[in-house]
Amino acid sequence: MERIDFDTSANLIALSFFSGFAPEAYRLAEEFRKRGKRLVAGGPHATFAPDEVLRFCDSVVIGEAESVWAELLADAAGGRLRDRYMGKSLPLSGIPTPRYDLVPRSFFVQRVVQATRGCPFTCSFCTVPTLNPGFRTRPVADVMEDIKYDNFRHWWQRKVVWFWDDNLTINRQYIRTLLGAMIPVRKWWLTQASMDIAEDPSLLDLMKLSGCIGIFFGIESFGVESLKDAHKPQNKAQTYQARIRALHDRGICVMAGFIAGFDGDTPESVAAMAKQLYDAGVDVPFLSILTPYRGTPAYTKMANEGRILPGRGWEFYNGYNVSYNPKNMSSDQLLQAHRALWREAFSFKYSFLRIVRSFFRLRLGAFLMCAMMNGFYCLKRMRGNEPMPFGESSPYAQFTDLTAIELDLVGSIPPASRTSTVSIS
Repeated sequence: MERIDFDTSANLIALSFFSGFAPEAYRLAEEFRKRGKRLVAGGPHATFAPDEVLRFCDSVVIGEAESVWAELLADAAGGRLRDRYMGKSLPLSGIPTPRYDLVPRSFFVQRVVQATRGCPFTCSFCTVPTLNPGFRTRPVADVMEDIKYDNFRHWWQRKVVWFWDDNLTINRQYIRTLLGAMIPVRKWWLTQASMDIAEDPSLLDLMKLSGCIGIFFGIESFGVESLKDAHKPQNKAQTYQARIRALHDRGICVMAGFIAGFDGDTPESVAAMAKQLYDAGVDVPFLSILTPYRGTPAYTKMANEGRILPGRGWEFYNGYNVSYNPKNMSSDQLLQAHRALWREAFSFKYSFLRIVRSFFRLRLGAFLMCAMMNGFYCLKRMRGNEPMPFGESSPYAQFTDLTAIELDLVGSIPPASRTSTVSIS
């Protein structure tokens, strides 16, 4: 973490944040405002809570910022900054290579690339279909400029390409063209994709040839009812092992996200996931608690059913705390079940077994990534550095009323109209 320079010479401060970081963003905004700075906010939370954001900032960008950012800066320089700017979803051509030289050198992976934007699926907990509608691709030549940028200090920073895409492989023609162009540059790359790539052997072969070391799958659950609640009918628990094996056959590490707290979950089913994910072959698990973010079907459903817990500020919306009443257990039971799952999955036993197993399955870059990530989480587990529960007392008590205000707004909307809180074209 870097120390914030509240006395910076900049006169316009831009903040972008997820819901879980909203209270801290508002605290920072208050500090900057005390010093006469103007604030503009954007990102997921600002898009779905613009009125709330304007209590702490001078302006808010709703949706994607590229289409309005130049206009906003010109308005700010001319003393005519508006309170709202509505971003549009534009084609991705012409996006310049990021200023990687501005990224702190302490960042382990510095080359983060975006080749596509959007996802065709509509998972119940995800804001992407509304925040980044449709599915768009950047010209392959533009993406390759980002990939070829090599002015980094360490060899692994020059070697690794992290695609920050929600579903990089969904357009098969595009991804084949991109991966074909990547073969000569000999990078190691990782990204997020859908499990259906396991049914496409020629694509998996091309992924291997182009240097793929890791794929993140949003598996979410092993339960049929839970997958139904997640709006992920494409995931079938009985196919997980075979699909993961298809990637292992190419030496590719499989990272996978699992979420506790769907309507089909119980304390017992959550606890059982530690062994299930190991047996399925997952190399690196990511374990979170269902979080009903604004702008998602999950939030609309729980708000309509009166299941959002009052008195819990946005800091609870961080993927590791409980902000609603689960269907088959209490909120405290869900929290405890998740923590027990986290401790078991990252115990020395399972971390060690995953590392040893990966040594015989994965290519060099994939093994190094698997060993480092499992070692990192195992060390956190052994030191007792697990996800922090906020409990009844919160360091952001002055912002707790914001979630109550939102629930009042939802309650004033006729049930037939309660969908996403904003529409982005």
